Amino acid sequence: MVTVNELARDPEVVTYLRSANAMMKALGYTEHGERHANLVANIAHNILERLDYPVRQADLAAIAGYLHDAGNLIHRDGHPLASALLGREVLMRLKMPLEEVTLIMGAIGNHEEPNGVAVDPIAAAVIIADKADVHSSRVQNYDPKTFDIHDRVNYAVQRSFVRVDGDNKTITLELDIDTTLSSAQEYFEIFLTRMVMCRRAAQFLGCQFALTINGNRLM
Repeated sequence: MVTVNELARDPEVVTYLRSANAMMKALGYTEHGERHANLVANIAHNILERLDYPVRQADLAAIAGYLHDAGNLIHRDGHPLASALLGREVLMRLKMPLEEVTLIMGAIGNHEEPNGVAVDPIAAAVIIADKADVHSSRVQNYDPKTFDIHDRVNYAVQRSFVRVDGDNKTITLELDIDTTLSSAQEYFEIFLTRMVMCRRAAQFLGCQFALTINGNRLM
């Protein structure tokens, strides 16, 4: 069976992710390379594992999470479609069963706002995992004087953690933000649509979604 660890060692996938991040950095975006891919894969797997979904389903969520942004190497616009198609080529080369490939393609193709939809548990987990990655380590602009709002908000986040409570059916994004660098209001200015998307994805998984910033529940 194809695993996310196998993909992380695959020269084609490594090149895709590094090229995608180089493109995003050149355009002034936060990090979208191997760090982001690994984190999204781990969170997506953890969500389904803690909600007692089958092991292979959690594995597929991790694979979808790892490949979901590869299409940025072509263009930011339409990157979910490009990522799904690039992922298909890789997974078919690795002889993954077509039934699994199609699930991964659907999850990748539905991960981005405003049109992404949690069409199945894999897609739901990838949506939450992707939108939860806001952190200072994503900032690729090293001059604070030239930060845009995305750089500023990410740079201010010192801790980001997705807590999954399978017993109480809750998924909580916990953020610690240095409010001397950015405010909670700025966070909502750029992430509100993403949090709504997370709420809907959590509902698909039979859970409530919550957001806490500096210990205060805001959603």
